[in-house]
Amino acid sequence: MLDYKFIKDNLEAVKKNIENRNMTADADKVVELYDKRTALVTKQQELQQKRNENAKAMKQKLDDAKRQELIAAGKEIKDQIAVIDKEVAETEEALEEAARQIPNMVHPDAPVGKLDTENLEVKKVGTPRKFDFEPKDHVQIAEELDLLDFDRGTKVSGPKFYYLKNDAVFLEQALIQYALNTLRKHGFELFITPDVAREEVLKGIGFNPRGNESNVYAIEEEGTCLVATAEITLGGYHSGEILDKAKLPLLYGGLSHCFRREAGAAGQFSKGLYRVHQFDKVEMFVYSTPEQSDELHAKLREIEEEIFTGLGIPFHVVDTCTGDLGAPAYRKWDLEAWMPGRNGGEYGEVTSTSNCTDYQARRLNIKYKDDDGKNKYVHTLNGTAIAVGRAMLAILENYQNEDGSVTIPEVLVPLCGFDKIVPKKTK
Repeated sequence: MLDYKFIKDNLEAVKKNIENRNMTADADKVVELYDKRTALVTKQQELQQKRNENAKAMKQKLDDAKRQELIAAGKEIKDQIAVIDKEVAETEEALEEAARQIPNMVHPDAPVGKLDTENLEVKKVGTPRKFDFEPKDHVQIAEELDLLDFDRGTKVSGPKFYYLKNDAVFLEQALIQYALNTLRKHGFELFITPDVAREEVLKGIGFNPRGNESNVYAIEEEGTCLVATAEITLGGYHSGEILDKAKLPLLYGGLSHCFRREAGAAGQFSKGLYRVHQFDKVEMFVYSTPEQSDELHAKLREIEEEIFTGLGIPFHVVDTCTGDLGAPAYRKWDLEAWMPGRNGGEYGEVTSTSNCTDYQARRLNIKYKDDDGKNKYVHTLNGTAIAVGRAMLAILENYQNEDGSVTIPEVLVPLCGFDKIVPKKTK
């Protein structure tokens, strides 16, 4: 969340930022509650001082009348403190709740817009393949090659679940290994993270654990949720800690299952592997000082570009507009791969990387001790190394052949153990 005093001192800019992000939040209410809390805390401190003075006076040599007078005064002060303590606690809770609705500020270079169609293309890599036959979408390819079974996934688990089969199992594992090897080369410390996190960690990262708009699966009566990304578990890893500045930045890579309700997601661009309830992903997460975060954000994007350049998938990079940013993100780049089976050929998101500045760290109370001896909030960044389903989608569609086979990208062949997936009838 944003610093309360920052919101007060930059109220008009904060309100303009909310408008540009196409979000609903009440910055005036935050300032009102902040001022109320300040006044209450001042009164609370005054009463505590009176209590201390009363207690000090009680230690003096007193006649009985004076002692009874001080006892009565002490009881009255105690009652007043109990009332003010309750009011401070209620005001602080309301203030935090209101402040959590305020999104992070936005990088001055981020394009202003409401829809993803207003994202700004900043780079293009590769040329979409021109097929000399009618290309299929990945669902048709996978079904014909017996790689996916959505029907039985729906029968057993519900819509948007699936079984991954045969050579696709090895392709998935190869993609994961390829991403992990890339991160290891870049000095990342690697994890396999839990699939469950406490609700307070999700809130700290910026996910809404409950309600109709929640995108996560809450575990009833446990106060926990299935994770939607390893960003949650890697971000919660150092919650409540003070980090050693000399060790920053911390570069973490996490492999996890990801579970998303995808409430309201529908339409032709949600078909097949593009939007499902469960998938595997290798996520990058960084803790840094404020001075390091812009450069590290560029590094995460370069790693994502390296991964998809290595796969030989054409893609472009877009600077995400204000209305398409999640609340914690200060700036976000999306990498969108060319998908021949998407509406006759279009780009679709496969990775993203965000600089969240100190927005998540304030919620999760993650600090470092600076050279001036003061504890300051770290900056946090995240980025997708591989979201396996979408990467596989892009491979199946871009590497399909007229005979129904799919060629494996060269970098994955040693990890898969084969260079082509072919129809069973020709094996």
